[in-house]
Amino acid sequence: LNVIKALRKDGFSEEVVLRAYELYSEELINLHVGQGLDIWWHSGKKQPNVETYLQMCAYKTGTLARLSAKLSALVAGGDAKQIEAFGRFAEAIGVAFQIQDDLLNIAGDKFAEKIAVKGEDIHEGKRTLMVIHATEHATPEKSKRLDEILRLHTNDQALINEAIEIMVETKSLEYAAEVAKDIVLKAWTELESILPTENQAKNRLRMFANYLIQRDY
Repeated sequence: LNVIKALRKDGFSEEVVLRAYELYSEELINLHVGQGLDIWWHSGKKQPNVETYLQMCAYKTGTLARLSAKLSALVAGGDAKQIEAFGRFAEAIGVAFQIQDDLLNIAGDKFAEKIAVKGEDIHEGKRTLMVIHATEHATPEKSKRLDEILRLHTNDQALINEAIEIMVETKSLEYAAEVAKDIVLKAWTELESILPTENQAKNRLRMFANYLIQRDY
């Protein structure tokens, strides 16, 4: 809100200021919806599919990045198409970051040193992209077992490792990493197409997109 108030003081038109308020209101609602869905799924009352999970990430983690990008494009004089493309690119970064964070939680040894227990997301019963993929591709017995462990909210490292092993067996970690890369690549391809002029800013965005696509979990 302070940013939007500053726009008025800096002499931006009423049209720009009004659109900024609209964007802020829209994204604040999205943020609350995404956070609410994530918490609801932790309870185990509903198992999301891949599509609804990615939409949750777009609302929860993608919102602040999307809002910042849209506001920046708006005040820079971008047209509606450019504003939306920048928003989707920033959203893709947010979603990819969320997936990467979830991957590190169960597969990153250095990350594990910073938390109480490796696989903390499993302790929380979090329905991550890897969990969804594993549930859909594991045998019925192992799919049921994974769900049971998530519902326990356990701190038992042996049980957490068992859940991780199910995800490893179904190649769910590799799947999630590829999804994250595809999301960023598609968003960058769209944005690049409407930024025909080659300049330092565009090159930096391209380098950033490539970094996100190529980094390992």
